[in-house]
Amino acid sequence: MTETASSNTTGMRLDGTVAVVTGATRGIGEASARALDAAGARVVLTGRTTSDLERVAGGLQNEPVVLTADLEPTGAGTDLARRILGEVDGVDVLVNNAGIPMRRTPDQLTEADFDQVFSINVRSLAMLSIGLAPSMMARGGGSIINISSVASVHGPLGRVAYAGTKGAVDAMTRALAADWGPSGIRVNSIAPGLIATAIWEKARSEVPGLIEDLAGQVALKRWGLADDIADVVLFFASDAARYITGETLVVDGGLARVTAANAPPALPELED
Repeated sequence: MTETASSNTTGMRLDGTVAVVTGATRGIGEASARALDAAGARVVLTGRTTSDLERVAGGLQNEPVVLTADLEPTGAGTDLARRILGEVDGVDVLVNNAGIPMRRTPDQLTEADFDQVFSINVRSLAMLSIGLAPSMMARGGGSIINISSVASVHGPLGRVAYAGTKGAVDAMTRALAADWGPSGIRVNSIAPGLIATAIWEKARSEVPGLIEDLAGQVALKRWGLADDIADVVLFFASDAARYITGETLVVDGGLARVTAANAPPALPELED
């Protein structure tokens, strides 16, 4: 018997679905929330700043839900899952975007630093996913999208703990895809590269030549935008990605795996 998949005539519409976005107050989280809402999803927005969540919610159409949450304390991911399910009947899409950057050389890194970045970037992501998975199973499946980083696929200077969290996220993505595939839950991660979000705002405005110098390291010769990532979030959330799970998609304009330079190197011609 040959299995066939019917064509997806609805494209990337998400009408009637419920999507959760963590870290939804700005940047990739905000852009993802807007993309999911525009596709028809009802979005649950979570983050640490209520006023910013309310600002984002004010631009959404499909009865968004606002839940303020700090994901650093022990138990925070499990508690947030409980609160979400107290507001909606179930979840179809989870975008694990909340996270913190950390630049520390190995000699600067303390155990407190290590615990903080892993508690937010790894532990809360895992426990929120575990807390919401049963509601996805009850609805016939779902999509979990973890926001990783290009730091997980190449070795950045001064980011040993941060890179470790993103490597862990990608490994958990594959493991959860194996555990939950039979229940219809797809789990994928996105590894953004150089994205012009608020994290870079101060440096971009104060460091001469930074924008141009870093863009020169990217094959496409530009910084990424939050919408560049949000479009991939929408793809993974939708039925267009129905046969993809356990993948990490690097979205970096060719930063990590493509040789890029402002001009071709001057090499002597090869002779016979």
